[in-house]
Amino acid sequence: MKKSFYLLVLLVVPSIASAQEHHSPYAGEEQREIKALSPDEVRGYLAGEGLGLAKAAEINGYPGPLHVLQLAEQLHLTEAEKADTEQVRDVMLRAATRLGKLIVEKESELDKLFAGRKIDEAQLRSLVGVISNLQGELRTVHLQAHLAMIRVLMSEQINRYAELRGYQGVGAQHEGHPQ
Repeated sequence: MKKSFYLLVLLVVPSIASAQEHHSPYAGEEQREIKALSPDEVRGYLAGEGLGLAKAAEINGYPGPLHVLQLAEQLHLTEAEKADTEQVRDVMLRAATRLGKLIVEKESELDKLFAGRKIDEAQLRSLVGVISNLQGELRTVHLQAHLAMIRVLMSEQINRYAELRGYQGVGAQHEGHPQ
């Protein structure tokens, strides 16, 4: 019985190790249209979504316009505050969708150059530089929208927003707009 057990171990363990050895966290992603972007990321970029780019603002007490609009009733927004929030969101959304589209296009271009084995060092540096700049611009657009909300909301609304969003110990460290 012991010999059978050891023989089984000797046969099974190497095959398990071999299977694990060849597994990649990217397995299956080779089927993506753009290898570096998930379908959700592509959709998010094209829709102007935040994609976590404004987290530094959001979690430090700078509300986002989309969530402010979603919480308008609980925040007791005035019509003027609602209109100002919609304007901030519209400006952000226009810029974010424009930049997101460019990011998707450039990532697609990069993917095609690699897939076609037609990329060189100069193209690589240039295209990655363009993508990086676009990503930086996109993040700035989202962060600016959060920054703009401080001029729209009162400090009490900012504190309530943080509470409603589930943030502990975060709120208005700034004054908000005067009424």
